[in-house]
Amino acid sequence: MPWARRISFFLALLTAVTIVAVCALMPLAVVSTEEMFALMTPLVAGAFSVGLGVFVSSRRPANPVGPLLGLVGLAPPLLALFDTYSYASLSRPLPGAEAIHQLTLGAWMLWYVPVLLLMLFFPTGQLPPGRFPRLVLYGVLGCMVAFMATAAVDPSPYEPPFEEYGHPLPTLPAAVIWSFIIPLLGAFMALLICSVLVMHRRYRAGDEVERAQLKWFALGALALPGTLLLCWADYLLFGRVGILIVPGLLSLCLGVPALTALAILRHDLYDVDRATSAVVTWALVTAGLLAVYSAASFTGGLVLGQGSAVTAAAATALVAAVLMPVKNRVRRWVDRRFYPARERALAAVATLEREVHEGQGQPEQLEEVLREALREPRVRVGYLLPGGTEFHDTTGVAVRRGTEVRLAGRPIGVIDGPCPREVAAACVLLVETVRLRLELRQALTEVEASRSRLLKTGYRERRRLERDLHDGAQSRLVSLGMALRLAQRHLGEGTVDVDGVLDQAVAELGTAVAELRELAHGLRPSSLDDGLGPALEALTLRGPVRLDWRLNGHSFPDDVATTAYFVASEAVTNAVKHAGATSIGIVVDEEDEKLIVTVRDDGRGGVDPVKGSGLSGLLDRVAALGGRLQVTSTPGGGTTVEAVLPCVS
Repeated sequence: MPWARRISFFLALLTAVTIVAVCALMPLAVVSTEEMFALMTPLVAGAFSVGLGVFVSSRRPANPVGPLLGLVGLAPPLLALFDTYSYASLSRPLPGAEAIHQLTLGAWMLWYVPVLLLMLFFPTGQLPPGRFPRLVLYGVLGCMVAFMATAAVDPSPYEPPFEEYGHPLPTLPAAVIWSFIIPLLGAFMALLICSVLVMHRRYRAGDEVERAQLKWFALGALALPGTLLLCWADYLLFGRVGILIVPGLLSLCLGVPALTALAILRHDLYDVDRATSAVVTWALVTAGLLAVYSAASFTGGLVLGQGSAVTAAAATALVAAVLMPVKNRVRRWVDRRFYPARERALAAVATLEREVHEGQGQPEQLEEVLREALREPRVRVGYLLPGGTEFHDTTGVAVRRGTEVRLAGRPIGVIDGPCPREVAAACVLLVETVRLRLELRQALTEVEASRSRLLKTGYRERRRLERDLHDGAQSRLVSLGMALRLAQRHLGEGTVDVDGVLDQAVAELGTAVAELRELAHGLRPSSLDDGLGPALEALTLRGPVRLDWRLNGHSFPDDVATTAYFVASEAVTNAVKHAGATSIGIVVDEEDEKLIVTVRDDGRGGVDPVKGSGLSGLLDRVAALGGRLQVTSTPGGGTTVEAVLPCVS
């Protein structure tokens, strides 16, 4: 088991022991309902984070991000244990309670330090190269130790209900303590900014996947400065840590682990830019609405008195009225500020759609438009033609990867380059239009090529027939005519063997008739007059190798039967002449108003249907009937020719 997974399981075990200890001490602690909630919530949050750490380590056993998530989850139960022990000691004296309370005054740093470590090590689990990241790491650890040590020697009285606790460990004067505390807090904030700079440097040097992962993590890491701001807001408003910090700590212990695990395991599950835009929008809207609510409540309280139901109702109605129009405007402002490239691309795609609709543009300009809008010259758009398995651009070059463009849940195109998913979704109509135009262009090209091949095949067949007639039956009949004319001239002299001449003439005529019948059979076998079955039987009898055939069906239209016969005949001829086959099987099935002709041989394989004129002719013949022909041939594995012909019998 890799060391990262071992550490994750160890931290999970330690967290479980800590949670059990807290639950065991809880009956001894005299706490209110609010304090009980404050003690139990970290246990749930910690267990959630530790569980995610174990899950990440099981999927990425060599990545230290899993153990770091375990540290994020261990901190809340550990702090809850310290607090529970202190509360329990109020009702029953426990050994070392005052010393533990004094030592853990600065332990709240444990909420934030594991997240800072994640910021430095995410997503590879290693520090980026250079001295700066190492200095930041040492600074974070040193600042934590120094702050906890300084807080432990603070002589200030404790907050209720621990005001009766003493300071069993040595302390320093308050002036000395504050001379250290303030610089340490400033250094901690500076280290937070430095950690962000380390992430930014890693983002600029990373590839597309690493950048997406860092975006997801940064979305969760926003909880760290947000929690610090909420903590300060508590002190400013209430003079102590109050209710405002609770959502911040929950987002720190729940949001950071969840988004970290998502970034490591499924960074492409959702468009991170849209998620970030939504989070920032709602954060700004919430802050603004809280300000509106507070101002309305304060003003109403001055006029109508504190606690007025009219004030609360009016403030709530005002917030509800402001929410709907403000949110969309803030969202658009956030998108323009944070994602200008995406907004430019969406606007450019919408403009191109309008120009295409008005006849002023071509949908094939999509790639050029995206390159200009995204300011990325490497952007390529690939299209998946119906029936195809690979994406190709408009010039036919393959596009291997990128952001998929989907229509009704199925991919129709891909955009290779830094293209947001929202932009890819906006390109659906243009991609589908280009895809259909490419399909039509390809079909027209194939029809033109097929027409050319059919014309050439017709000329070639005419020349073959002319040659066969000239060299065969025509030559034989001319020779016969000359022999009969010669016999006629010498017939009166009595020197001509009339019976022999007539026998020879009859033989020559029979041979000529046989040759003409063979030529006619090449055009259309006469056995087809009796049906496809007798024609296949005749083909079997003429074959020089073992040939098995099976016909499952009844009568078929003449054009379908003729095409099926020529598919079988051409496949058998190729198998015998070129593949060296010793066994050939022909199966003709009728299924769902379609005639399926399958010819398999055990020859050497490796057939290219494009190069062979016979198979290319079959392709055209089958396509002319509205069917399709598929040739499967692997070297050494034989050849399978399958034709599917539309047939209504």
